[in-house]
Amino acid sequence: MNARSPAEALTGTEDEASRHALHRGERVWLETNCYVDLWIELLHHFGCDPHAALGFTVTQAFEGDQFTFPKFSLDDIGRLYGLQAQELAIYDTLQAHVCEQTKRGHVVVVEMDAFYLPDTRATAYRQTHSKTTVAIDSIDPQAKRITYFHNAGYFALSGEDYDGVFRLMPDLASDVHALFPYVEFVKRARAPLDGKALLERSVELLKLRLVDRPAVNPISKWRAEFPEHLRALLERDVAYYHLYTFNVMRQLGSNFELLSKYLGWLDARGISVSKEIQANAQGIASEAMVMQFRLARARMRSRQDPCNDCFDSLEAAYEKVIEPLAARFL
Repeated sequence: MNARSPAEALTGTEDEASRHALHRGERVWLETNCYVDLWIELLHHFGCDPHAALGFTVTQAFEGDQFTFPKFSLDDIGRLYGLQAQELAIYDTLQAHVCEQTKRGHVVVVEMDAFYLPDTRATAYRQTHSKTTVAIDSIDPQAKRITYFHNAGYFALSGEDYDGVFRLMPDLASDVHALFPYVEFVKRARAPLDGKALLERSVELLKLRLVDRPAVNPISKWRAEFPEHLRALLERDVAYYHLYTFNVMRQLGSNFELLSKYLGWLDARGISVSKEIQANAQGIASEAMVMQFRLARARMRSRQDPCNDCFDSLEAAYEKVIEPLAARFL
């Protein structure tokens, strides 16, 4: 595993230098969602290259009000890296289970309240209660301290924040209606693949994912629903705008940016993928960001912007990515 030191803020230079390459350098979307970003860094922590597991990006669909969340396949992670992620039954205190699993060398992936996570100072910390996923790799119950992966970074928390995330405060501990969080543990089951074996297995898994690709262009499906979405964006508050753009523009754009990075990774290792396909995947990432900014302007001016030219570009780019990939690999 890679030795890492917990950082106190995402902007810390030490934390920046220790991140995986997917979280460094030039990116249109620096973050995807808490689950994907966490697993990128967790795989990096285990000494694995997350590029090989990015084939899931070809399956993204649109479901009426949102694009499906990009998520690593835990089956793919097992096949590529020899890591098993299994659900952890919570029947005692969460703190007790985390102590037991980390003692065994496992990492615990758990849903927690961002209200108590100091790395979310810019958004949720001590401001609002929201669910997010972290991966705990060490715990010291005597010192009330944990170290954990969250989004694109690696952090530590202690004191009252420790009591908060483990619901040890009297008012939290006495809440009989509080549900146990969903928790997984990650363990090394076998050695990871590397070199040619890793590349070949990655391509095999990409082929399986391409079989599951959407039957209809998901951007066209979004376009059909967008007039109603736009009405809601103009009528509702700024908080709704941020939630909408996170679940639509960011998930679409960041997913295809990861796909572009994956295709470049394959191409650099002798699995040829045309530069046009790579460029169009990255083009979706860029155009989704353009559209996000345009909708922000439309809200500020209370003015309709159907973004037809953005949709034209996005739809055309999608048609030049997924089906050509299927033709290349299937």
